[in-house]
Amino acid sequence: MTLISFLDYASVIVFALTGALVASRAQLDLVGFAFIACLTAVGGGTIRDLLLDRNPIFWIADPSYLGAAAIAALITFFTAHLLESRLRTIIWLDSFALAVAVAAGAGVAMSLDQDPVIVVLMGIVTSCMGGLMRDVVVGDVPVVLKQGELYVTAAFAGAATSVLLKTYLPDVPYGLIIGTAVTWVLRAGSIFFGWHLPVYKSAPPKN
Repeated sequence: MTLISFLDYASVIVFALTGALVASRAQLDLVGFAFIACLTAVGGGTIRDLLLDRNPIFWIADPSYLGAAAIAALITFFTAHLLESRLRTIIWLDSFALAVAVAAGAGVAMSLDQDPVIVVLMGIVTSCMGGLMRDVVVGDVPVVLKQGELYVTAAFAGAATSVLLKTYLPDVPYGLIIGTAVTWVLRAGSIFFGWHLPVYKSAPPKN
């Protein structure tokens, strides 16, 4: 298994767990669990592959990705009630999935010799779109739109780090893994320490 395939599998499984936990909070049935888990797991990678004209799409080329997501949904269906705080677990699992998916998306784009700007964008798309779809389908405010959240910003920083390392320090090994670490540190800091971006506040109208 290549590093990119491993990263894709890891992001699919962890995103599937977040989707299944969101389904548990919405009190869906087993089919609902599987649907939300698979949508979350492969949504970002699907958009990435479509934009890159990568044929076939990764989970069509290898349906075991869907199988892994479905198994994650099944396990969560029978174990979600054991968690003391499902929301907190979702937030932290999502941070790991975000970080891994950034590297997966950037790695696929790099393997296709895409321009550095496209590599960064594919890292962001792969990591953010699945969670966005998940939240929209269940009626939650998407994390990417919450005020000041270091989410897309963290994905951008991680993907850009991988690109910079590949471009200017090609002898440094595991550039994608370093990008993953940068993404997760920023996202974890946002969750744990409250790091956030400035939020626009309109001035009061003048009389």
